[in-house]
Amino acid sequence: MKKIFLTAFFSGVLIGVNGQKHEFLDPPKFDNADLTKTKSSLDENAPAEIIYKSVHFAIDNSTGDLRKNVFYRVKIYDKDKAEDWLNLEIPLHKNSAGDEELLNKMKAFVYNLENGAAAATKVDKSSKYKSKESKYTTITKFAFPNVKNGSVIEYQYEVLSPFLYSIPQIVIESDTPSKYVEYILDSPSYVAYNVNYTGSLTPKYRMVEDKTMYGTLFKTYRFAYENLKGFKTEKFVKNDRNYRTKISAELHSSNFGQLKMHSSSWEEIKEKLYKDEDFGDELKKTKLAKENMPATVSGLKSDAEKADAIFNYVKNTFTWNKDRGIYTENGIKKLLETKTGNAAEINLFLIMMLREAGLKAEPLLISTTDNGLINLVSPSIVGMNFVIAAVKIKEGFNLYDATSKQSSMNNLPPRDWNQYGVLIAKDKALLMQMGNATTSFNYLTTEAKINDDGSISGTYSDKDTGSYAMAVKESYDENAEKYKKQYKENYSIDFTGIDSKILENGDFESTMKFSSDNLIDKVGKKMIINPMLFLSKSSNEFDQADERKYPIDFISSFTKVKKVILEIPEGYVIETMPKNKKIVTDDKEIEYSYVAEQKGNKLEVISTIKTASPDYPKEYYPAFKQIWGTASKSENQVISLVRKS
Repeated sequence: MKKIFLTAFFSGVLIGVNGQKHEFLDPPKFDNADLTKTKSSLDENAPAEIIYKSVHFAIDNSTGDLRKNVFYRVKIYDKDKAEDWLNLEIPLHKNSAGDEELLNKMKAFVYNLENGAAAATKVDKSSKYKSKESKYTTITKFAFPNVKNGSVIEYQYEVLSPFLYSIPQIVIESDTPSKYVEYILDSPSYVAYNVNYTGSLTPKYRMVEDKTMYGTLFKTYRFAYENLKGFKTEKFVKNDRNYRTKISAELHSSNFGQLKMHSSSWEEIKEKLYKDEDFGDELKKTKLAKENMPATVSGLKSDAEKADAIFNYVKNTFTWNKDRGIYTENGIKKLLETKTGNAAEINLFLIMMLREAGLKAEPLLISTTDNGLINLVSPSIVGMNFVIAAVKIKEGFNLYDATSKQSSMNNLPPRDWNQYGVLIAKDKALLMQMGNATTSFNYLTTEAKINDDGSISGTYSDKDTGSYAMAVKESYDENAEKYKKQYKENYSIDFTGIDSKILENGDFESTMKFSSDNLIDKVGKKMIINPMLFLSKSSNEFDQADERKYPIDFISSFTKVKKVILEIPEGYVIETMPKNKKIVTDDKEIEYSYVAEQKGNKLEVISTIKTASPDYPKEYYPAFKQIWGTASKSENQVISLVRKS
C-alpha cells in the first residue's frame, strides 16, 4: 500500500492549468443544467454523482475549537439504487469529562426541475432524529424529502469539536463518481499536525504552506481532485477502505507558551490507558475476579485447563450487547449484576479472572476488519475499537474473545482478524502480528432418492466450523427467518422443516428436507441428471476481467466439502460415470478434487476445495480463477440413467 506523509511535501503553491491559481473553498453557484442531466459523464451507469464535495477543518483561533465544515452537492440519477444518499448521518462524540461536539449551521435542500425551473424543498428540522450508538457517540440523522430521479441534493453543516487530537479521516475515493472533491486543514502555527495520506490518487491541485489567516500565522494543507471515477470494489477483500485514497491528521504538538508533544508511542498509550478510569482502574478491581472465580478452577493442574475453564465461564455467563470499544461504559460491577456488557467490560473481566488464576493475561487492542487497519507509523488510540485477551505461553500468546459464544482459544470471530494488534502489558506495549491459524470447514451434505416419476426427495445439511460458524451464527441472530429463506432463494428448491442450531462443539448446522421435480430431464427411457443436484457451482466467483489490484482475503484457510449420495431407482443403470478430477498448485496452497463412485444402487459424489492460508497476494488470482473454473466444469457434469430392458 502506498503511503505518503504530507509533512514531507514541499511548501508552496502548485499552479494549475494555464498558470492560474486554483481557488479552494469556492463552491460553484447552483446550475439548473445539473437538473437536466440524465447520466454521469464519468460512469453512465452510476445511480448518483458527486458534483461538489468540500471538507474543511480549521482551528478557531479565538475559541480553540476544531470547526468541521462540510458541503455536498449530489446528483441523483436512480434513487432506488442511490439509497445511501437519501439520508444524512452526522456522528457527534463526547468524553467522560463532559466535553462534547455540537452540530451547528445545518441546512439542506432537495432541488427538482418543475416547469423548466429549479424548485427547492428545504429539509425540515422535524425530519431530524438522534440515535445513541454508545455512551460516547450519538448520531444525528436527517431524511431528504421529495427525492426523485433527476434530483440534486445539497447540504452544508458545521460541527464544533473540542477534540483537537485527531481530525476525522476523510475518504477521497467513494463508490460514487465525483466531479470535484477537496480537503482543507488550517491550523494556527502553535498547533501542529501529522497529516497522513494513504492511497494511489494524486491531487490535481495541492497547497501546503504557511500563510497569515485571521491575523495569525497558519499552516494550511489543501488538496483538490477532479473527475474521479467510483472506486471499483473487488471480491474477497475484507475492507476495501484500506485501499482507497484517504487523508487523516493527528495532533503532533502544541505551544501555548510551553511546547507540548502529543504524538504518542505505544508505550505512552499504554501508560495513559492504565491510568484511565474506564480501563486501567477497572482492571484493578481484583476483588470482583476473586469473588466470581469458578470453584472448579483451583483443582485444575495446567494453565491451559485453567484458561479454558475461565474463558468458558465468562463467555457462557455474560452476553455481549454488540457495543464495541476499548473502554467500559457501565463498568464491570454492572456487568456482574446484569450479565450484559460491552466488549471491553466482558474481555477486561476475562483478563482479570485469568490474572487472578495466576496466568499472564494482557489486553490486546485491535481495530476490527470493518474499522480499517491500524496506522503502524503513527500510533494512536483513536483507530482502536475492540479489546480481546492475550495469554502468554512458552510459544507466544493464545488469544480469546468472550463476546462470541462459539469462540475458543485462537478461534476468534472473523471481525477480529485484522493483521495487527497492540499488546498493552503492564510492563510494556508491543505491536503484535495476528494470523488466523484455524482452518474453517463447510460441509454440504445431501442424501436423496430418485423416484420413478422423475422427482427427487431427500435431506440436506449445511454445517460450518471455526470462523465460518461464527459468521453464520451472527447472520442467523440478525434475522433468523431471512437466514432460512436464503436456502430457497439460493437453490430454487422447496425446503421444509429447516432446523438451525449450534452444536455442542460450537459448530453451526442447518438441516432440512426437500423435494423437487425439476432436477431431472426424462428423454424416452433415459433420465438425465447432474448428480450434484442443486449444489453444482453455477458460476466462477473469480471472474474479474481486469487485472487484480488487491490481495485476496478470506476469513481463514478453509476446506469446503460437497457430498451427494444419490439412490438410483430400481431398474435403472448409470450409462456413463462422471469424470474424476484433481488439480493442485505446485506449492500445495490451493487444491480441488471431484470424485464420483458407485456403491451398489447408490452414486456418491464428493467435491472438495481447500486453501492452506487465510490470504494471498494478488498474483495468486489467475490460479484461483483456473481452479474455480475447473470446479465449475466438474460440478456441472451430467449422467444418464437408462432403464434396463
